[in-house]
Amino acid sequence: MSSDRTSNGSSSKSWLEKIFSRFGNEPSSKAEVVEILREARNSDLFDGEALAMMEGVLQVSDLQVRDIMIPRAQMSAVRRDDPLEVIIPMVIESAHSRLPVIGDDRGEVVGIILAKDLLQFCGDRARRFNIRDVLRSAVFVPESKRLNVLLKEFRASRNHMAIVVDEYGAAAGLVTIEDVLEQIVGEIEDEHDFDEGAFILKRSEREYTVKAHTDIDEFNEFFGTDFDSSDFDTIGGLVVNRLGRMPKRGERVDMAGLRFHVLRADSRKVRLLVVERLEPLPEADNQSADVPPSAPPA
Repeated sequence: MSSDRTSNGSSSKSWLEKIFSRFGNEPSSKAEVVEILREARNSDLFDGEALAMMEGVLQVSDLQVRDIMIPRAQMSAVRRDDPLEVIIPMVIESAHSRLPVIGDDRGEVVGIILAKDLLQFCGDRARRFNIRDVLRSAVFVPESKRLNVLLKEFRASRNHMAIVVDEYGAAAGLVTIEDVLEQIVGEIEDEHDFDEGAFILKRSEREYTVKAHTDIDEFNEFFGTDFDSSDFDTIGGLVVNRLGRMPKRGERVDMAGLRFHVLRADSRKVRLLVVERLEPLPEADNQSADVPPSAPPA
């Protein structure tokens, strides 16, 4: 057996020693660690996906909750006084397993409900619905909390969602464990995301969800736009260029009669957009909701 496969963690130590030995000594900063990891990737010690995950782990400690939270205006939420007939369609439309419950305004979150808890009120012999019977306590965290600390708290408490509060105690947004993990492993697609191969998903007559790596020519064909593809291959790259920086979740920009909302983004790239038509729909617009995959850019 080689020394790289000894017990009690020595394999990890040997692996790191091999990488650090290229620089002659151990790194003294995160920048040096990243540089070493990238050189190791170039030497085929691991693949690009592993490198991206390791860089994500290092970046998580530098990010705060405010950097990745879903802003209050974009939260899917139900009101404390909503009847079951209103709540069920909202749960179905949002496709979320958990929803915040708000009071008089969106800044007042009184708890959360789980979609599975509503099943007992469905059917011919269902119980009489009272939201207080299924209302669960919400976890509140400040905007400034570090993501690595939040992830540790999520794991310890087994909570999957936290309400982000501002300096005045009002809800500023929400964050989930999936949001944090996506900073490390990249976008996590669930059963409610796109069908395999689809780039554009029609949500309503005016609203679409678009993957940021959608080819600009494919986007132009679907929406009837004329964005220049000579400088950028993807619609995400175009949005970043228009904003002049890497956008955060919740930011938006208007171009060519369309409003682009950043739905998912991390410190490295934009991942998902909501595109809203601002101009009247042409009568002949009968295009399919799903766009087949295009060839990756050369």
